[in-house]
Amino acid sequence: MKHTGTQPFETYRLILRPFVSPDADDMLRNWAADPNIQNEYGEPVYSDIEQVRGLLKRYMDGYASPDQYRWAIIDKASGENIGQIAFCKVWEDCVTAEIEYCIGSAFQGHGLAGEALSAVIRYAFSFTEFRKLEAYHRAENVKSGRVLEKSEMHKTDTVERFIREGIEPEGEVCYCIIK
Repeated sequence: MKHTGTQPFETYRLILRPFVSPDADDMLRNWAADPNIQNEYGEPVYSDIEQVRGLLKRYMDGYASPDQYRWAIIDKASGENIGQIAFCKVWEDCVTAEIEYCIGSAFQGHGLAGEALSAVIRYAFSFTEFRKLEAYHRAENVKSGRVLEKSEMHKTDTVERFIREGIEPEGEVCYCIIK
């Protein structure tokens, strides 16, 4: 499978681009230190700038691999990094990717996560060989659920992650879209 990696592009209100070192302060302020965001997203809470710089270094080091797809979500109005969206899992054998995303609390409720998700779906189906994109959310994470409900994706019984782990989704709501 030929990969394009994380290429920058824009939407009406957002810039999606690879992470860069100056993102650290915005990441800490807008989402990485917020337990409500990180816990819903299933990630650890980062309490100081050095921890965020370590996370950021891992993100940026990942760009050396062409199958790395992780975008910083930049709000055009403020110029701030307000979150991230990524293909957290890539399965080349079935040409499928799993999408994860988060948006800082101060930027939620304005359709920005949905705008980023729609743009990444369009990007994937226009510029990559992926045939299927998947995502899931914990049932109690209603904010993420609303993003997926409003998206082009549709509910499905399971996703590749759970199939490969040999488990049934329990408390997760699964979505997918096929090219």
